[in-house]
Amino acid sequence: MKKFFAIAVVAMSLLIAAQPVTAQSKIGYVSTEELISLMPETNKADSNLQLFRNALIQNAQEKQNTLETAIEKFNKDSATMTQARKDVQRIELQKMLQELQGEEQRIQQQLQQKQQELIGPINKKAFDAIQLVAKENGYGYVFEKNALLVAPPGEDIIQLVAKKMNIKIPNQQTTPSPTAPKPAAKQ
Repeated sequence: MKKFFAIAVVAMSLLIAAQPVTAQSKIGYVSTEELISLMPETNKADSNLQLFRNALIQNAQEKQNTLETAIEKFNKDSATMTQARKDVQRIELQKMLQELQGEEQRIQQQLQQKQQELIGPINKKAFDAIQLVAKENGYGYVFEKNALLVAPPGEDIIQLVAKKMNIKIPNQQTTPSPTAPKPAAKQ
């Protein structure tokens, strides 16, 4: 029994010695959504995206107006058309209608593509700044603030990242100021 115990102690000490010594890493977190919303580039991208959206909608509206005008003209002139001419006109109107029906889906696809084109560089800039701040300040792990339900204690590094990016963060007061009136106690 003593021999087994001695072998177990030696084996455990060898296993413990074999483990690499790791320093405790600093843990931080950041809300990338909040950071990106504070970047001036985001407002410009949002404005450009809205202008693009309005142009797409206006284009679709013009196509719808053209179709409506063509239908009205067909209805007005159909009495004087030959059957062959009516058939050709109906086919053309159906093509226009089918194109218009797919317009909403095309608008959504084009908006998503434009959004990726505009927001992609902004996301990359924010991510690069987060990585740089983490490296400079010795953070081994930086988590997305809103993604984790349970995590070890960490520091919110949004102030550091904003400073690195020359972005001013509005004051976020989470505790009442000492001069603020206290709410009356319930009776």
